Amino acid sequence: MTVKLRAHHLLCVLTYIGKGYGPAFTANYDGIVARLVAGENILIEEGPDDICQPLLATTEPHCLRDSVIERDIKAMHDVANLLGRPLQIGDTVDLDAMTVGKFRDAFTKGQTRRACIGCEWFDLCSAISKSGYQDTRLKFE
Repeated sequence: MTVKLRAHHLLCVLTYIGKGYGPAFTANYDGIVARLVAGENILIEEGPDDICQPLLATTEPHCLRDSVIERDIKAMHDVANLLGRPLQIGDTVDLDAMTVGKFRDAFTKGQTRRACIGCEWFDLCSAISKSGYQDTRLKFE
Protein backbone atom coordinates (compact mmCIF):
# COMPACT_ATOMS: atom_id res chain seq x y z
CA MET A 1 0.00 0.00 0.00
CA THR A 2 0.94 3.63 -0.40
CA VAL A 3 0.30 6.66 1.77
CA LYS A 4 -0.98 9.60 -0.27
CA LEU A 5 0.48 12.90 0.94
CA ARG A 6 0.41 16.40 -0.42
CA ALA A 7 3.88 17.95 -0.57
CA HIS A 8 3.73 20.11 2.55
CA HIS A 9 2.68 17.12 4.63
CA LEU A 10 6.14 15.66 3.93
CA LEU A 11 7.28 18.37 6.35
CA CYS A 12 4.39 18.07 8.80
CA VAL A 13 5.03 14.38 9.50
CA LEU A 14 8.51 15.31 10.77
CA THR A 15 7.12 17.14 13.81
CA TYR A 16 3.85 15.33 14.45
CA ILE A 17 3.44 14.62 18.18
CA GLY A 18 -0.21 13.59 18.35
CA LYS A 19 -1.82 17.02 18.33
CA GLY A 20 -4.27 18.04 15.66
CA TYR A 21 -7.67 19.38 14.77
CA GLY A 22 -9.60 16.83 16.84
CA PRO A 23 -9.73 13.18 17.92
CA ALA A 24 -10.66 11.79 14.49
CA PHE A 25 -7.86 13.78 12.87
CA THR A 26 -5.20 12.58 15.32
CA ALA A 27 -6.41 8.97 15.19
CA ASN A 28 -6.15 9.06 11.40
CA TYR A 29 -2.72 10.74 11.55
CA ASP A 30 -1.47 8.12 14.05
CA GLY A 31 -2.54 5.41 11.61
CA ILE A 32 -0.71 7.11 8.74
CA VAL A 33 2.49 7.43 10.77
CA ALA A 34 2.25 3.75 11.72
CA ARG A 35 1.95 2.85 8.04
CA LEU A 36 5.03 4.93 7.19
CA VAL A 37 7.06 3.34 9.97
CA ALA A 38 5.92 -0.08 8.70
CA GLY A 39 7.54 0.75 5.36
CA GLU A 40 4.78 2.04 3.12
CA ASN A 41 6.03 4.58 0.62
CA ILE A 42 4.54 7.99 -0.07
CA LEU A 43 2.74 8.98 -3.25
CA ILE A 44 2.82 12.73 -3.80
CA GLU A 45 -0.78 13.84 -4.15
CA GLU A 46 -2.33 17.04 -5.44
CA GLY A 47 -4.87 18.53 -3.06
CA PRO A 48 -6.43 16.75 -0.09
CA ASP A 49 -4.59 13.59 0.91
CA ASP A 50 -4.80 10.83 3.50
CA ILE A 51 -4.06 13.26 6.36
CA CYS A 52 -6.79 15.66 5.18
CA GLN A 53 -9.55 13.04 5.02
CA PRO A 54 -11.14 13.69 8.47
CA LEU A 55 -11.33 17.42 7.72
CA LEU A 56 -13.10 17.15 4.39
CA ALA A 57 -16.51 16.68 6.00
CA THR A 58 -16.22 20.01 7.83
CA THR A 59 -17.58 23.28 6.52
CA GLU A 60 -15.00 24.96 4.28
CA PRO A 61 -12.03 22.69 5.04
CA HIS A 62 -8.78 24.60 4.98
CA CYS A 63 -7.29 21.77 2.85
CA LEU A 64 -8.88 23.40 -0.19
CA ARG A 65 -7.62 26.94 0.36
CA ASP A 66 -5.21 28.63 -2.04
CA SER A 67 -2.75 29.24 0.82
CA VAL A 68 -2.44 25.50 1.40
CA ILE A 69 -1.91 24.88 -2.31
CA GLU A 70 0.85 27.51 -2.22
CA ARG A 71 2.44 25.64 0.70
CA ASP A 72 2.47 22.50 -1.42
CA ILE A 73 4.29 24.29 -4.24
CA LYS A 74 6.97 25.65 -1.89
CA ALA A 75 7.38 22.33 -0.11
CA MET A 76 7.65 20.42 -3.39
CA HIS A 77 10.50 22.68 -4.48
CA ASP A 78 12.34 22.51 -1.16
CA VAL A 79 11.96 18.73 -0.78
CA ALA A 80 13.10 18.20 -4.38
CA ASN A 81 16.23 20.23 -3.66
CA LEU A 82 16.83 18.22 -0.52
CA LEU A 83 16.39 14.90 -2.35
CA GLY A 84 18.56 16.09 -5.22
CA ARG A 85 15.98 15.11 -7.82
CA PRO A 86 12.89 16.57 -9.45
CA LEU A 87 9.68 15.92 -7.57
CA GLN A 88 6.18 16.18 -8.96
CA ILE A 89 2.65 14.97 -8.40
CA GLY A 90 2.55 11.18 -8.80
CA ASP A 91 6.14 10.60 -7.69
CA THR A 92 6.95 8.40 -4.74
CA VAL A 93 9.18 9.01 -1.75
CA ASP A 94 10.47 6.32 0.61
CA LEU A 95 11.09 7.21 4.24
CA ASP A 96 13.62 5.50 6.43
CA ALA A 97 15.69 6.59 9.42
CA MET A 98 18.40 8.17 7.28
CA THR A 99 15.97 10.10 5.07
CA VAL A 100 13.93 11.34 8.02
CA GLY A 101 17.18 12.41 9.72
CA LYS A 102 18.19 14.34 6.60
CA PHE A 103 14.72 15.94 6.35
CA ARG A 104 14.73 16.90 10.04
CA ASP A 105 18.23 18.37 9.82
CA ALA A 106 17.17 20.56 6.89
CA PHE A 107 13.93 21.50 8.68
CA THR A 108 15.86 22.54 11.80
CA LYS A 109 18.23 24.64 9.70
CA GLY A 110 15.27 26.35 8.01
CA GLN A 111 16.09 24.97 4.58
CA THR A 112 12.60 23.55 4.08
CA ARG A 113 10.49 25.97 6.11
CA ARG A 114 9.22 28.32 3.37
CA ALA A 115 6.02 26.29 3.15
CA CYS A 116 5.48 26.72 6.89
CA ILE A 117 5.22 30.51 6.85
CA GLY A 118 1.70 31.50 7.85
CA CYS A 119 0.78 28.04 9.14
CA GLU A 120 -1.04 27.96 12.47
CA TRP A 121 1.26 25.16 13.65
CA PHE A 122 4.50 27.07 12.87
CA ASP A 123 5.42 27.85 16.49
CA LEU A 124 4.65 24.33 17.72
CA CYS A 125 6.71 22.74 14.94
CA SER A 126 9.56 25.17 15.61
CA ALA A 127 9.58 24.22 19.30
CA ILE A 128 9.55 20.51 18.43
CA SER A 129 12.45 21.02 16.06
CA LYS A 130 14.43 22.94 18.69
CA SER A 131 13.81 20.15 21.21
CA GLY A 132 15.46 17.62 18.90
CA TYR A 133 12.14 16.10 17.79
CA GLN A 134 11.41 14.62 21.20
CA ASP A 135 8.05 12.90 21.47
CA THR A 136 7.47 12.82 17.72
CA ARG A 137 5.50 9.84 16.47
CA LEU A 138 7.52 9.19 13.29
CA LYS A 139 10.36 7.04 14.60
CA PHE A 140 12.32 4.37 12.82
CA GLU A 141 14.00 1.91 15.15
